[in-house]
Amino acid sequence: MIFKAIEFAARAHSGDYRKGTMIPYITHPLNVAKILIESECREQVVAAGILHDTLEDTRVTFEEIRDSFGSEVADLVGAVSEPNKSDHTWENRKAHTLKGLKNASFEVLLISLADKLDNITSIREDIDRIGDKVWKRFRRPKERQQWYYKALADVFSTRLADGKEAALVSAYKREVNLVFKGTENGDEI
Repeated sequence: MIFKAIEFAARAHSGDYRKGTMIPYITHPLNVAKILIESECREQVVAAGILHDTLEDTRVTFEEIRDSFGSEVADLVGAVSEPNKSDHTWENRKAHTLKGLKNASFEVLLISLADKLDNITSIREDIDRIGDKVWKRFRRPKERQQWYYKALADVFSTRLADGKEAALVSAYKREVNLVFKGTENGDEI
């Protein structure tokens, strides 16, 4: 199932690049899969992690995912997907994500944590390479990004405080602290 998901996602994201880079987008779902595999997640969860952006960023439909991978994988992908970008502002989409995570299943939380951990790590690596120019890639300024990533840290810390997942939460918080150090409200989390 994992290799099938990789092939499916590679086709869906073909020609797409990470925001503001020449890095093929498929590297992100593969990084998410790596985090989930290292966390010993079931293959359905890993497959959903690989497919997590197909609904919101490609022409793939929920039905296509369900037909190819089953209802469980499709439901997980649906649960981690933001609402339609054309119908909602960035702030509303992020608030929707935060609200959903407060009551999400353990597996949805893990997929989201793996996704956000890879995103914030990529931002930190780009800051190390090109500095604050990285923020020009985003629709919202650094301060709004900081609000979102710190709000996510609060949810992850509350919901995934125990067990081996706590190490992932710590890694996430460490990256957030590195990215937003020295900013207003840049207190460590």
